[in-house]
Amino acid sequence: MLERRDIASATIEAVVADLLEVGLLDDARYARIFTEDRRRLDRWGAERIARDLDRRGVDADLVAAALEGQPAEAELAAAVSLVADRFASLLDDRERDRAWRMLVRRGYAPALAYEAVRARERDGSSRA
Repeated sequence: MLERRDIASATIEAVVADLLEVGLLDDARYARIFTEDRRRLDRWGAERIARDLDRRGVDADLVAAALEGQPAEAELAAAVSLVADRFASLLDDRERDRAWRMLVRRGYAPALAYEAVRARERDGSSRA
């Protein structure tokens, strides 16, 4: 990005080195905070977070480390909660399909999205 503004590569390297030295440039911290925020604020799944971090140029190892902090049970619970918030009931195949597609768009793995829809369907029917 700085190169597009005709800044010399030696200057860019020096500034990046200075930022690294004082701790202001930390991709691992960025990936961790981005992951926490997207999960909490936007309720994204791991796949969407990984795609977005990759698009932003974060190293794959750092992305994997940031994502490993949430167990599968917690991601499933978040997906079930999201479905419960968005869909009052899952009465038919069309509603279940809409809920599943919404979860996949948010970055939940297809199998996890299916499991979340089924779990919500069971939970919703026991409350009715």
